[in-house]
Amino acid sequence: MSYYFVILMSKIACLLPWSLCRNIAQLIAQFAWLFVPKRRKQMSKNNIIRCLNVSESEAERISKASAMQLVPILFEVLRFPVLKHTMKSHVKIEGLNYLTDYINSPTRNGKGGVIITCHSDNWELMGGAFAQYGISLVGVAKKQKSSGMDKFINEYRTLIGMHITYKSGVREMYDMLNDGWFIGLIMDQDTSRHDGVIVNFFNQPTNYVPGAASMSRFKDVPIFPAFMHRHEDGTHTLIVQPAIYVNKTKNKRDDIKQITQQLASLIEQHVRDYPDQWFWLHDRWKSMREEFTAEEVEELKKQL
Repeated sequence: MSYYFVILMSKIACLLPWSLCRNIAQLIAQFAWLFVPKRRKQMSKNNIIRCLNVSESEAERISKASAMQLVPILFEVLRFPVLKHTMKSHVKIEGLNYLTDYINSPTRNGKGGVIITCHSDNWELMGGAFAQYGISLVGVAKKQKSSGMDKFINEYRTLIGMHITYKSGVREMYDMLNDGWFIGLIMDQDTSRHDGVIVNFFNQPTNYVPGAASMSRFKDVPIFPAFMHRHEDGTHTLIVQPAIYVNKTKNKRDDIKQITQQLASLIEQHVRDYPDQWFWLHDRWKSMREEFTAEEVEELKKQL
């Protein structure tokens, strides 16, 4: 039932002007903010104060603005059938030459690369933008709890030009890297102690997903950091940064940690530049709080 409901919503959104859709999305977002749990709002606000050293009122503004962008993000996804044909006027890409130069490089040996980003602005739109600009992109998806929503979002990701694989499809990712595809990874969410590496993020120990660095090192392919931000008129700019390669020394873990730290620092800078466009409602330091002792965290702080 959920699948057919969102398909209907998509058809309606595609018939409406984007300006009207934005206004409707903002009204819905204002209403939805009232139902965000107080505990989650407080967690978000506390993290903003600790990370950005801003006042409580400013932290509250950033937290609300961050949460409220989720509804406009959904409306843009609903309009993928329209955006497929108007993408280049909706999203401008700076630094696309870094990708195309690599693609045309004689030393590439037919391999693809890794594109990393974070949950800032509309990360769903970013994958579609790359695809519509001619970059063969594999989106790594998390399976949705609702089968209807999972079917919808993956159909629309495919509609706009992406190939989709689930996080469990590691072998498929490596095969597609060999075939020249770019793997899109969002790497700013918390992970378990067992699966992550600890790096410095906003001057505090933070558990980070090492997949991008690990994949780059194993397959000897570049990592391209890419971040998107939204303008007041609802359009976006996507900025691709120069390639990063992982060194291969005898210490694999240190190699991976070094590049993961570099990527975390780039994400931090983007968040500082556009703080109200990052998803602060995610409990980013949950594993540090629940899986590490206070003594361990203090010791990790000394190592930063």
